[in-house]
Amino acid sequence: MTARSDTPRSRRERPAKPALSREGIVAAAVAVLRAEGLKKVTMRRLAQELDTGPASLYVYVRNTAELHAAVLDELLGTIETAPTEGSWRERVEQVLTAYTAMLFEHPSLARSALTAWPSGPHYLNLIETLLTLLDEGGVPPAQAAWGVDLLLQQATATAAEHAGEDVGQEDWDALTYALRTVSDRTHPHIAARSGDLLSGAPEARLSWRFQALIAGIERTAVPD
Repeated sequence: MTARSDTPRSRRERPAKPALSREGIVAAAVAVLRAEGLKKVTMRRLAQELDTGPASLYVYVRNTAELHAAVLDELLGTIETAPTEGSWRERVEQVLTAYTAMLFEHPSLARSALTAWPSGPHYLNLIETLLTLLDEGGVPPAQAAWGVDLLLQQATATAAEHAGEDVGQEDWDALTYALRTVSDRTHPHIAARSGDLLSGAPEARLSWRFQALIAGIERTAVPD
């Protein structure tokens, strides 16, 4: 006959949950993003991950768009935003390239970033770095301010369009064929420059885009 213990047992079957916080929610969202992709970064999925109800999360994050922006800001903390080598133009390009490369790893987040802008400390550091470098190059303040917006839009759009498996190889092949076989009677300029239109490694074209934008920002005054 088995002896029965008289020691009372707690009805709690698991340890107490850590208190909810915005930082904890964002950290959980980043973990889900890395493991399952941005589509799974929802309030319901995070509530499951944090063992709470979705309504509890809205105390700290207003909606999914704000959550995605916070995730982007957190990932910005992983890139180098203070290069020291090269001219100011080269350092601007280095910062933008690092930003683009991070978004290339998360193309769905890049698409989200086109409309859901972060406002956290890492994003502010990124803007501050770019403004500092443009100021070092003597770019007038108003042009630098508008230029930062343009540069980040270009980087974000590039990642959103070309990153990951979302690139349609069949569409690209069709475009390549069309450019190479176009008639020089109906489209003489395309026929003469089809090789140039298709030339260049992606890294070289991205570098040229940034340098072209930087040169234009230097020379284009902001309208009154």
